[in-house]
Amino acid sequence: MSQPLSKRSPGRTALAAAAVVAAVITPMAAHAAPAAAATAAKLHDDFNADGYPDLAVAAPSATVGGKKGAGYVAVVYGSENGLNVTTRQVLTQSTAGVPGSPEADDAFGGALTTADLDRDGFADLVVGVGGEDTADGGAESGLVEVLWGGPKGLTGGATLATGKAYDGLGGQGRLAVGDVGGDGAEDLVTVENQFNLRVLNGPFSRDGSTGHGEQIVHDEFDSRVLDLATGDLDGDGITDVAATQNDGDEYDARRVVTWLGGKQGLSPYTTVQGGDGYRLQGGENLEIGDVDQDGFEDIVVGRAVDGYDSDLDTPAAKGGRVTWIPGGAEGADGTRARYLNQDSAGVPGSAEKGDGFGTDVRVADVTGDGHPDVVTGVPGEDLGTVSGAGAVVVLRGGADGLTGAGAQVVTQNTPNVPGAAEAGDAFGKAVHLADANGDGLADLAAGAPGENGNAGSVWYFRSGPTTVVSPNATTAFGNTLLGTTATDARLGTGFAH
Repeated sequence: MSQPLSKRSPGRTALAAAAVVAAVITPMAAHAAPAAAATAAKLHDDFNADGYPDLAVAAPSATVGGKKGAGYVAVVYGSENGLNVTTRQVLTQSTAGVPGSPEADDAFGGALTTADLDRDGFADLVVGVGGEDTADGGAESGLVEVLWGGPKGLTGGATLATGKAYDGLGGQGRLAVGDVGGDGAEDLVTVENQFNLRVLNGPFSRDGSTGHGEQIVHDEFDSRVLDLATGDLDGDGITDVAATQNDGDEYDARRVVTWLGGKQGLSPYTTVQGGDGYRLQGGENLEIGDVDQDGFEDIVVGRAVDGYDSDLDTPAAKGGRVTWIPGGAEGADGTRARYLNQDSAGVPGSAEKGDGFGTDVRVADVTGDGHPDVVTGVPGEDLGTVSGAGAVVVLRGGADGLTGAGAQVVTQNTPNVPGAAEAGDAFGKAVHLADANGDGLADLAAGAPGENGNAGSVWYFRSGPTTVVSPNATTAFGNTLLGTTATDARLGTGFAH
């Protein structure tokens, strides 16, 4: 049963965060020995290899050491009871072993992704520092670095790649990992000059080097990459890459492109075509997962930005939308694409300009029925008279693909959720799905970077078969728990993919 958007008037309520007990960072205890190398490539988010995925969340605009916009990443570790806020780390470029040093506008954490790059059985955290000035690249060339996983969590790191002047390498939406060469090693996919894919072929050594070189995949149309995702679209067992791109100012200038992986690396790009023979309209972000469980992974695209005035009466332009593009033997099949927005049957709320439905999309099985679901943020959602409070919507996956039937909504006004909805919170600006307690159900994390005057906060919801909000199983945390500078930190801007 769909949960209606709450219309309660909020009052200023302190976050009832579980265990807001200390501002110090608690060191990780040792855990079980790492898994075999054959299993390592399948790791995702589990930095200490204890069997419970961990949560990495970014505050790239945060002040660190007096440097505004230097940025930090907070990691909260999973456990049999879900995320455990007493086992956590705050990582910056002043943390021992992390390359570089905090500088104004570095934006450490502007992009995050995870994989076992060195094949030691522990997931590693790849961090983009898009505003970094590097010695060999120059101003705003950007930097990509790795923080190594281990039995005590993330410790030490290495530089993986630097860009050229104003490349912004490692900026928002420009990091992904996957075995695009089919050799069993995770490769790093990033973007140079905002247009071309740059693939660093794994495995990686502890000094950040790789013995297999890199591949540059040129985009002849110079379309700016907005977001990257990896998955097996054609079912051949080799990872493919998809991106949302923008090659103009018009609404329909946004497109979806794919590069199929193979033994020789990535193939030339293909633009996803719609049923009308023209390219499918894209969006700002995307994720890949097998929503219909047919053996081919699908692309889910979020389009949050409203179109121009001439387009405002169309579902695609008003309030945002989510597009499901099924995979197939030839890759993404845009002719069978399905579109959902807040005017679709079963989806809570109504499509309104500025809602931002489609802001960030993630794919995983929330309900445990065997079909991955899709969560998306609606950070511009008004709750009653409260403007821009925000919401998160869960869309159900099934054998027929993505549907609005049985969709659910979560806000800060939902019962058992700490805090209360306030203007400009932007709850749902970023979302994340992972099974933090190992019960087979993907749990939801949501960021609200506008919370408490742009300090930002994060909510974690333990999922159940019928709801993503379990009584006494919702946690929220922010700068008080982390011991970080609150001013304009905007914690919850993004999570690791």
